[in-house]
Amino acid sequence: MSKKDLIDAVARDCELTKEKAGTVVDAALAHIRSALKAGGEVRIPDFGTFKVAARKAREGRNPATGKTIQIPASNVPKFTPAKGLKDALNAE
Repeated sequence: MSKKDLIDAVARDCELTKEKAGTVVDAALAHIRSALKAGGEVRIPDFGTFKVAARKAREGRNPATGKTIQIPASNVPKFTPAKGLKDALNAE
């Protein structure tokens, strides 16, 4: 599902114009992004939790040359699915 497909689905289900649904989807994503950027986490019941994990600096290898390189430390987003989502995906 693409962002456009998500906007279309929200517009249809909530009886909104595609423009308003696009604004809603963009606002939701912006709030999730800003919460993660502030170091917080976003919990959505029966869906999952978005959080930020710190990745340490490490050595890597350039696959083209085989030369060792330093990969700097970074923050990465992590998603942990909720039990409700897992159960929904595995329901028969």
